[in-house]
Amino acid sequence: MGHRRKHAPRRGSLAFRPRARAKRMVARVRYWSEVEETKLLGFAGYKAGMTYTFVVEDNKASPNYGKEVFCPITVIDTPPLWVCAVRAYEQTPYGLRTFTEAWAENLPKDLDRVLTLPKNILTTENLKKIEENLDKIADLRVIACTIPREAGISKKKPDVLEIPIGGKDIKEKFEYVKNILGKRVQVSDVFSEGQYVDVSAITKGKGFAGPVKRFNIHLLQKKSRKTKRGVGCIGPWKPATVMFTVPRAGQLGFFQRTEYNKRIIKIGFDGKEITPKGGFHRYGVIKGPYILLKGSVPGPPKRLVRLRHAVRGPEEIQKPQVTYVHVG
Repeated sequence: MGHRRKHAPRRGSLAFRPRARAKRMVARVRYWSEVEETKLLGFAGYKAGMTYTFVVEDNKASPNYGKEVFCPITVIDTPPLWVCAVRAYEQTPYGLRTFTEAWAENLPKDLDRVLTLPKNILTTENLKKIEENLDKIADLRVIACTIPREAGISKKKPDVLEIPIGGKDIKEKFEYVKNILGKRVQVSDVFSEGQYVDVSAITKGKGFAGPVKRFNIHLLQKKSRKTKRGVGCIGPWKPATVMFTVPRAGQLGFFQRTEYNKRIIKIGFDGKEITPKGGFHRYGVIKGPYILLKGSVPGPPKRLVRLRHAVRGPEEIQKPQVTYVHVG
């Protein structure tokens, strides 16, 4: 081994392989928690920026219990979601398969920027078909889209999402879907203050980067030959190949990441009370509803952030007591 230290851990985590650019700007949610209450299991918003607040510590195990504590927060602009359609799935030996879809008659005007809208929208007939075959249907999900015109960004093209529905049985889900089809859903209809959510988003892209910045390896000594910001040895003679665990240069950033248990500090309905003078840097002015999440969120400003009910969050929900919110 020569001068090399004995303990040399491998750089990088295999949990994030492959380190390639995300396929879409909208994050993919692969798992949804089960909720007995009949409502949507997720929501979406646009990241505006960060600020800080002071809240009363309500964790009895904390030494600061009952005191005001500093809390960094992320502001997410959450305009309402438009429920465009309902999709019914049936169970097959090869997994879930689409049984049918029922599209709403009134759709947002910008939805044709994303997809070709169906010409014959037979809402009543398709809903009746779903109701007659509820015994065959395994799951019901809604197809919703964002309304960027009501957000603070200069964007018109909506983002289309598929969101499952919570509930005890299919009949309750179907009755709930019929009531919200073609209508708007607010973030307060899905989440409440003090609740924990999981956040999924695409991180900030940083382009092509070397192994020092990409994997945080050490610089070589100043007398090293050819390079200093590289790997000293990329592999043995046998096997005569470069293994995938060796830190190499490549794409950095623009990855999909999911962070667990972000607490909702506040749900507001007037964005003017949280928007600083001149608007958020690189975002703008929040016009409508918003939520404040404790901590940071992946992605730069204007990035779409998907929220879901916490998969492994605490069961008890306690509304936080906010004493001060900084507005710059």
